[in-house]
Parts: sequence; structure tokens; C-alpha cells
Amino acid sequence: MVEDARPANASAAPRAAVGFLGGLSGKLLLLTVAFVMLAEVLIFVPSVANMRIRWLQDRLNTVAAAAVVVDGLQNVELPRAVQRETLMATGTKAIVIRRKDASRMIASVDMPPAIDGEYDIANFTALGAIRDAFDTLIFGGNRVVRVYGPLGEGEATIELVMKDAKLRTAMLVYSRNVFLLSIVISLITAALIFLAINRMLILPIRRLTKSMQEFSDEPSSPERVLVPPKGKDELAVAGQHLASMQRELQRTLKQQKSLAELGLAVSKINHDMRNILSSAQLISDRLADVDDPVVKRFAPTLLRTIDRAVGYTREVLSYGRTTEAEPHRRFLALRPLVEDVAELLAVDRQDGIDFEIQIRDDIEVDADSEQLFRIVHNICRNAVEALANYKLDGSERRISVSALRTGSVVTISIDDTGPGMPAKARENLFAAFRGSARSGGTGLGLAIARELVLAHGGTIALVEKPTPGTLFRIELPDRPVRLDAFRAKGRS
Repeated sequence: MVEDARPANASAAPRAAVGFLGGLSGKLLLLTVAFVMLAEVLIFVPSVANMRIRWLQDRLNTVAAAAVVVDGLQNVELPRAVQRETLMATGTKAIVIRRKDASRMIASVDMPPAIDGEYDIANFTALGAIRDAFDTLIFGGNRVVRVYGPLGEGEATIELVMKDAKLRTAMLVYSRNVFLLSIVISLITAALIFLAINRMLILPIRRLTKSMQEFSDEPSSPERVLVPPKGKDELAVAGQHLASMQRELQRTLKQQKSLAELGLAVSKINHDMRNILSSAQLISDRLADVDDPVVKRFAPTLLRTIDRAVGYTREVLSYGRTTEAEPHRRFLALRPLVEDVAELLAVDRQDGIDFEIQIRDDIEVDADSEQLFRIVHNICRNAVEALANYKLDGSERRISVSALRTGSVVTISIDDTGPGMPAKARENLFAAFRGSARSGGTGLGLAIARELVLAHGGTIALVEKPTPGTLFRIELPDRPVRLDAFRAKGRS
């Protein structure tokens, strides 16, 4: 009796990840924060450059307001104290108004010997502004720069010389504010996205995962089958497929359990049957010594039949191991083998069934004689049972076995005039316990025949035909000939 259909290592099944950051939710939150911060960085680069341009523009406007007043006083030079106060108020070292015909120094104190950089507020490119902004952030703070731009609506320009320390400080404060604001925005955005995705994705995924874990713990319980969610989105479809797969797996496990119990029962029966057949074999050996002509006629067939039955009982356990024995192949005449099948099936015209053998005496097949006998016998026995239970209106009941060799391949055709294969049997053809064409059948005959044919490297197929009945076609190739064996045979 099989108590549990679960695999031996079921207890080692993976469990759900423990910890928020180790789970999908934590990873999603961290990724959202990272991506929002990346977006903020991409926004920060042009914004800090624009902030620098605006700061310099404001400084030029402030200086221009004072310079215009002083410039209106023609031929008047401001006292040094006033110039110093003006420059200190505007944070500059020199103020100059330039026109086409002349330039005027409005104020100047402690002019540096060299200028580290020049910036034209009126004419700049986006890439140039970004480059200059990061140059100031990274290397600025102690440099002297010259900044100029248009003065009002006229053609004059206002020019000032200043240190970039205050500019860099303002840019650093701006960067800090942007960074803090980005953190707040990213957290709020990540929280909103997390809540939405957690409801739409994470919770349904956790439900699917929980169902898988519970089903793996007790796959035979119908209560462990997932109740599929409604909807047409991907997760709903995945849940529906998971529920369908769980139901199908339960049916398979139930069938496997039944097959395991059946196999155990067959093994017990086989053990006792082998002892009975061994006794029958001993008794039948003595029949060969009886002088009765009828006994002598049927004794060889009886002995062969009992020998095959004993051989089948030995092979039951090997079939229980899901594999048939390797075929012991040799070239054998096909027609006598088919005649043995017809004799064992006891088919004659008195039963209203005609068994035709359309095989030439010289056709040989490279196969295991016992396994090929089982193949032909299983298919012909199905045909006999179909014809015996089929009522024909004056039509001929016939089973025809023919063979043809083409090169190194022998094709065996087994045809009957019965009712044919029903649709359900066609769908599960060669499937044990599902491919039977009659009520109460197991479908093992065709399943065994197919396994034996494949072991020979051949093929078996149900062939469509225009007339009623069933036609199976078997193709068995010869084994490849080794060159050394072929040459040795030629020399001998």
C-alpha cells in the first residue's frame, strides 16, 4: 500500500524568503528609490547649470543698476571709499561699462593680476553651461572670473570682475536643497508605487506562492488546490493555470497510487501463477511421450504456449521496473511466427473470422522472436476481440497480416474489417489504461507493443484507410552492420 505520493525530498522544498529587504517587496522599494534618485540626478544636472546662469544674471543686474547712476555723472570719479563700498555691496572687484567708442571704469579695487575665466551671460550653450557649472562646483571657490552681459536695451555691455567663492557657496546650498528634496520625493513616490504594486502584484504572488507551498505539503488534499482568482490579467491567468495544474497533478498522483497498488497485486499473482505454470510445464512435458496422434499434434503448440507464459511471468517484474528487456535480435522467418500467432489465437472459419497471412516464405526480419511474437499477438488479439463483438450485415470478417521488405526495413501491416478505433481511443493511442477501444479493456496491449517496437528502433502507427476497420503498420529496420564483421564474413 502506498501511503504518500510525495517525493522523498519534499521536506527540502524551498520556503518563502524571510525579511522585508530580502523579499520582493523590499527589493521593489529600494529599486523605486534608486530609480527616482537617478531621475533626480538627470534633472539636477541642467537645473544647477541654469541656477548658476540666473545667479550671475542677478549679480549683473544689481551691478548695472549702480553703474547706470554713476555713469550718468559725466567726468565725475567716485571717491575710493565710495568705490570700495560699492564693490563690497555688489561682491565684485571691478565694474566696467563698455560701449562701441569707449569704456568707463566705474569702480575698481585690488585688481588681480590674472583672470581665471570669462563668462558671457548673453551667449552660451547648454553643454557649455553644464560644463562651467560643474567646473565651478568642483574646482571653484578661490578663482577670479570676468562676467559680462548686455546693459539694458542698448548696445552697451556691463562687465564685472569677481571671485567665484559666493557663487560656489550658493551652488552648494542649491545642490544640498535639491538632494534633500529628491530624497523626500523619492520616498513619497516609492511609497505610493510600493502600495499600488504591493496590492496589484506582490499580494497575488504571495497567494500563489503560499498555495504552492501548501500543495507541496499535502498534494493529495483537494482543499490544497488554489481557488483561481477572477480576471483576465497575467496573474489571474497564472492562478487559473496553477489551479488547473494542481488538479491535473492530483489526478496523476491518484492514478500513480492506483498503478502502484495494482503493480503490487500483479506481482503477488505473478508469483503464484509462475508456480502453477511450472507445474503445468512439467506435466505437459510428459504429453510428448504419449502415442496418441491427437496429443502428438497439439502437444508442441501446448508446450510452446506454456513456455511463453512462463517467460511472460518472468518479465512481469522487469515491466514493473518500467523497462522491457533488451531485444536479443537475429534474422528469423516472419511467416512461421505469424502462423504461431494465428494458431495460438485459435482463429478459424467456424468462428466466422478469416485470418489471412500474405507473407512470402523468404521474408526475414531482424528482431527478437519472443518480443516480435508479443507485438503481433497483441495487435491481432485486439482485432479478434473487435471482430467477435462486432455485428456485420453479411460483410466478411477478416484479419490480414502482410509484410514487405524495402532495403533494410521490413514493413508489417495488420489489417482488419472491424468497427475501427473510436475517437477516445485514438486520442490516447498507446497510452496504458486510457487507450482501450473496448469497455473493460486496459490498453496495455498497444502500450506494450509500442514499447517493444521502439526497443527495436522501429515505428508503429495507426493508418487511416477508406474502408471500415483498423490498420496498424509496423516498420522494423535491420541493425547496422559493422564493417569488420562484414569483411570477416566475406573472407570466410
